[in-house]
Amino acid sequence: MSKVDPYTHLKISLNPDGSLTRHPTSAETGETPGHGVLSKDVTLDAGKKTWLRIYLPARLPSNDNTVARLPVIFFFHGAGWIRAAVSHDSCNRISAEVPAVLVAVELRLAPENRLPAQYEDAVDAVAWVRDQATDGGDQWITDYADLSRCYLYGVRCGANVAYNTALRLQDIELHPVKMAGTILNQPFFGAKQRTKSELERAWDDNLPLSVQDLLWELALPVGTDMDHRFSNPFVAKEKVKNIGRCLVIGFGGDPLIDRQQDLVKMLVEEGVAVEARFHDGGFHGVDMVDSKRATTILNYIKTFV
Repeated sequence: MSKVDPYTHLKISLNPDGSLTRHPTSAETGETPGHGVLSKDVTLDAGKKTWLRIYLPARLPSNDNTVARLPVIFFFHGAGWIRAAVSHDSCNRISAEVPAVLVAVELRLAPENRLPAQYEDAVDAVAWVRDQATDGGDQWITDYADLSRCYLYGVRCGANVAYNTALRLQDIELHPVKMAGTILNQPFFGAKQRTKSELERAWDDNLPLSVQDLLWELALPVGTDMDHRFSNPFVAKEKVKNIGRCLVIGFGGDPLIDRQQDLVKMLVEEGVAVEARFHDGGFHGVDMVDSKRATTILNYIKTFV
């Protein structure tokens, strides 16, 4: 078996100053466009170049001729911390079909900005929504959002962001925002000790070990390893019991499946209410190219929310 070049696999090049050149990649094809959703972009922090894309269903549900307030879902995309990728068709679909006000967060990118920068940006996004609950706040939030039903939803490395953000939010005054749950879709975690599934799928087409290692090398603080608390959730469990309800989704062909199932066991042991949805087939990122899998995940989210 030939060695996988992780830079070629990820379509990136490392520059002498430590930044990345990000080469174009093919667009995702697993979602169905055309849903009736409005969207707008909002600057989160101009200095950090972070921003939000807010989605609102064009057809709002009503009760007794009064527009019903919608849950708020904070969405953190995949792309390994190294690419901007907020404009997914899945955001339209989730907002329309849940239905929900969906706040997609474009975080700073690694390695130019290493973890915990992305967690800080995620917390900033939640704080921004909190701060809209005043006179003169964003109309989509003030008129349509139910701030007592807010959820963190992350996909792949975005699930890592959602998990670590849920821990950080425990130290912040969020009122009137109330976190009602965290959704981890194929969460990306790691550790120095390899799992059985990682070793068996070391040459996986989608997420070989060399690519996992490079992503952690680019994202983690300089001088740390994969047993850092940002990558290994088992080394810092003191806040886990207060994380709230969790939905964890995984697929049997994902090299990270053992780690994801171990995460569920740890959450249960810490007293967390967990819904685990694991499938025998599939692979890491299968919902990007398989519309049936994407629909299955959407149905899990609708039920959880």
